[in-house]
Amino acid sequence: MKKQVMPESGRVRELIKKHIPQADEIQTDKLILYYEMLIERNNVMNLTAITDPEGVVLRHFADSILPMEHIPKGASVIDVGTGAGLPGVPLRIMRPDISLTLLDSLNKRIAFLNDVNSALGLGAVAVHARAEDGGRGISLRERFDIALSRAVAELRVVAEWTLPFVKVGGASVMYKGPGAAEELENARNAFKLLNAEASILKYQTHWGERDFVIAKKTAKTPGAFPRRAGAAAKEPL
Repeated sequence: MKKQVMPESGRVRELIKKHIPQADEIQTDKLILYYEMLIERNNVMNLTAITDPEGVVLRHFADSILPMEHIPKGASVIDVGTGAGLPGVPLRIMRPDISLTLLDSLNKRIAFLNDVNSALGLGAVAVHARAEDGGRGISLRERFDIALSRAVAELRVVAEWTLPFVKVGGASVMYKGPGAAEELENARNAFKLLNAEASILKYQTHWGERDFVIAKKTAKTPGAFPRRAGAAAKEPL
């Protein structure tokens, strides 16, 4: 693995050892390289507002892998609206048994993700598409065990964007901050329409409370969903 040495890399290694103790040496090296690529490319394109070593390790890397135990062994996973590769890339590093597809609507982010994929040897697939278009396409619709989404939109919107990708019996794992319970109550109708049953997981972390809404898919997504681009955000279910 080709590495760029940054002054902060030693600090990143210390933080990973402290906060992600389950990472072995190979995984640690990959996380450090990902950090270096993220910071370097962030100088020329907007990938993250968090750039300090502690912030990246805690709020990006450790945060991304929190629900790792709820992803089945060997699962096919799609990260919807992945942006800089979060949470998909850290999860793939820590869980090499899963297969990973990274979906984003900006081509320049896809170019960055392809570089990360190549440098880290992740074996992931990066797809340039809006969630609404990808969720309707035959190659991606109802093809995955798990759909991930992090810092994307409110629950009613995210559910419509992610559940069409999931197989019956699979789940959409939605990363949310404190207050997810209220969002969930507002989204009950959306989950009913989308044929899913949702519950909340709560974690207390060094960076505050982290809630996850896990929506298990009980039947196929009706053909009307997802609606055309922009419709879910403008008129949530």
